[in-house]
Amino acid sequence: MAQDLLDYESRNQPLASVPRYMRRVLLSIAIAVALVAGSLYLGMLGYAHFEGLSWLDAFLNAAMILAGMGPVDTVKTDAGKLFAGCYAIYSGFVVLISAGFAFAPVLHRILHRFHVDEADDDN
Repeated sequence: MAQDLLDYESRNQPLASVPRYMRRVLLSIAIAVALVAGSLYLGMLGYAHFEGLSWLDAFLNAAMILAGMGPVDTVKTDAGKLFAGCYAIYSGFVVLISAGFAFAPVLHRILHRFHVDEADDDN
């Protein structure tokens, strides 16, 4: 089912129906949210393990890095510094990838509509 929803129409095919399109948008957003939530949990585990932070403080630090704001607490251990640096780089990619997942159906539909309109004008 998910694979079927994420198979986009080719240039020669008509636009997807509105219900199919909405399911595709919701699935893409769900994938993006799951990726961000999993990444947040990974960051919380890392901060709790390497820096000994409480779950609430680990959540705060992981969320701030994932959002691009930077850590709140000072990282004290070498392992924690290595983790924080890698997590920050990883978080940058997660933001880009999740935005891509979330916006792909909308951008595809816009571009596909232009091509469908071009095909109609040629006839």
